Amino acid sequence: MRNQRVLLPFLVLIGGCKTEEVLLSDSKPTPVEAPNARVEARRLKAHGDVRIDNYYWLRRRGSEEVLDYLKAENAYVESRLAHTKALQKELFDEMVGRVRQDDATVPYRLGDYLYYTRFEEGKQYPIHCRRSVARNREQVLLNLNSMAEEGGYLGVGRRVVSPDQQRIAYGVDRIGRRIYTIEVKDLASGAIVDSVPDVTSNVVWAEDGETLFYTKQDPETLRTFQIWRHVVGQSGKDQLVFEEDDTEFSCFVTKTRSRRFLLIGCSQTLTSEYRILEADNPMGAFRVVAPRQRGHEYSVDHHGDHLYMVSNLDAENFRLMRAPLDSSGISTWEELIPHRVNVLLEDVEFFRSHMVVSERSGGLVRLRVIGMNGGDEYQIEFDEPAYTIAATDNPEFDTQFLRYTYSSLTTPRSVYDHNLKTRKRILKKRQEVMGGFDPANYRTERLHATADDGALVPISLVYRMPFAKDGRRPLLLYGYGSYGYSIDARFSPNLISLLDRGFAYAIAHIRGGQELGRRWYEDGKLLNKQNTFTDFIASGDFLAKEGYTSPDRLFALGGSAGGLLIGAVINQAPQLFHGVVAAVPFVDVVTTMLDDSIPLTTSEYDEWGNPNDKTYYDYMLSYSPYDQVSAQDYPHLLVTTGLHDSQVQYWEPAKWVAKLRAMKTGDDLLLFKTEMEAGHGGASGRYRRYEEQALIYAFLLELAPGPRP
Repeated sequence: MRNQRVLLPFLVLIGGCKTEEVLLSDSKPTPVEAPNARVEARRLKAHGDVRIDNYYWLRRRGSEEVLDYLKAENAYVESRLAHTKALQKELFDEMVGRVRQDDATVPYRLGDYLYYTRFEEGKQYPIHCRRSVARNREQVLLNLNSMAEEGGYLGVGRRVVSPDQQRIAYGVDRIGRRIYTIEVKDLASGAIVDSVPDVTSNVVWAEDGETLFYTKQDPETLRTFQIWRHVVGQSGKDQLVFEEDDTEFSCFVTKTRSRRFLLIGCSQTLTSEYRILEADNPMGAFRVVAPRQRGHEYSVDHHGDHLYMVSNLDAENFRLMRAPLDSSGISTWEELIPHRVNVLLEDVEFFRSHMVVSERSGGLVRLRVIGMNGGDEYQIEFDEPAYTIAATDNPEFDTQFLRYTYSSLTTPRSVYDHNLKTRKRILKKRQEVMGGFDPANYRTERLHATADDGALVPISLVYRMPFAKDGRRPLLLYGYGSYGYSIDARFSPNLISLLDRGFAYAIAHIRGGQELGRRWYEDGKLLNKQNTFTDFIASGDFLAKEGYTSPDRLFALGGSAGGLLIGAVINQAPQLFHGVVAAVPFVDVVTTMLDDSIPLTTSEYDEWGNPNDKTYYDYMLSYSPYDQVSAQDYPHLLVTTGLHDSQVQYWEPAKWVAKLRAMKTGDDLLLFKTEMEAGHGGASGRYRRYEEQALIYAFLLELAPGPRP
């Protein structure tokens, strides 16, 4: 929910341990000249206001002039960072060296098989496998390394095994724009027996093992607006089951863990609606659970004779409701878990004997186990000051075990199996960090900065010991703050490369997320969006004043909507940061939100506002990073994008960089890197992502003043 433009921290996407100071060479080759995009003025008029966009022409996707400009910017990055090549290689080798090359996930059980994913040494992509519980013999389901042999980008989306476990359906993206071909593979012969092109990877099996339901997107806006039914082997005979006519809504298809019901969900920022159908009757008609009502968000699951809804009906932080299976409206709903002012109800997982409630209080997630027949209720406890936890890989309904993952800024990702009845937990696996990593060498803290209006903004912080608060340490501050997406403290093996070179790392849990409940989100969206930016500025200012860093050593990182954060902050407080990284940044807010042909626009009016309304137009214009660029000194800046990005179009950062080059004062670096064969998540393949991360880290380390302790 609400994560259309979410990009998790680059620090957790990608992997030595070196404690010595890295000395960068002072002899830098003369770089090639920075590209200057030509000016072609275009008048953009709304509400009587005229904006002149000199770089609107960069939207001409695929034109030779645009591609030449992007390539020139890439060449400039290569030239300006050429003297860091040795450091980039060192960082890359560390990241690769920290990861066990032949690693595998903990197998999870589904029916008569154990499913898992493994890597082979030196290979870019995962291999998805299973083995029979009885025979314990491996069967390769999908080897992405073989699939990638034709070169270029490879993305494999959702993978679902048929109920009889004889087939697997999965989505394949060869461009990076999240336009997939669904392939159906026979697991006995290994043959591809069917395919459906130009769709999403959202695919679900009916219980007959022959019928698939999938989602199709609008070819221009990429809004997922249709649900289709497909019978394997009957290409060309697919039937349209549902079409969403409201352009603010997108739809998806899923299935209850009990496997009894198929669900079609429709949602936008503030409102949701579900339709339901018995999974063993795929040719039947879906019926509405509760008609959409603006401002009412709910989800649906099933247990026994009831449907269960996590709903915000008269409950800002959500509550759990229950209704008979034949319910067709909220009049039959009864409350099971009431609304609480200081606790956000995030999710409920249903099993045969228990439900597991995911709640957020004080900025941290907790898991509460409740017996379905009453009487058995307890909370799973955790000790660290900041952490992340999530239920994962729990496909079976009739089980006594809950699998969840746990990590913190100092604890590697850990997989536990928790017995719901005995309350005992078993550590199944802890991420192995090669190269001598010792968590005792690092310390994490939970701090609070005071925002302009007095709100206390949580900050999660980690650094290598010893650490003196004398302002001499460089510090990287990460933030997101949109869509109600909560950024929890989690472990990143790659981060060690910065920590061991003297950096501290912090996450500012700013408004716009839901770390402190639904109100924390509401206070960071629409006409309250400025709180997101001032919270981040307050967090950076606090860390500097408390001696964790200083403005000439403070760096910032944000991606996607977090890139909007970075862009707004450096317009408003450029003196606070020495350098920043904006990854696939959403920076041309007003122009994008006025163009309903761009993917995601119409579905996000209730997140940012609809600029066709002058009140929102004026407010959005006041913080839009592209529109607010001015003739002032900016921090050193590295901007990244993907040419095929379907979520933030490449031209937003391209235009932003062009305008910054023309207007900014001072000599600080301005670098713009485009992945020419990638989309929103960057290059495919684990080693290519290490290369991206090494470049970002080299940029930061190049700028960090030394010597450092």
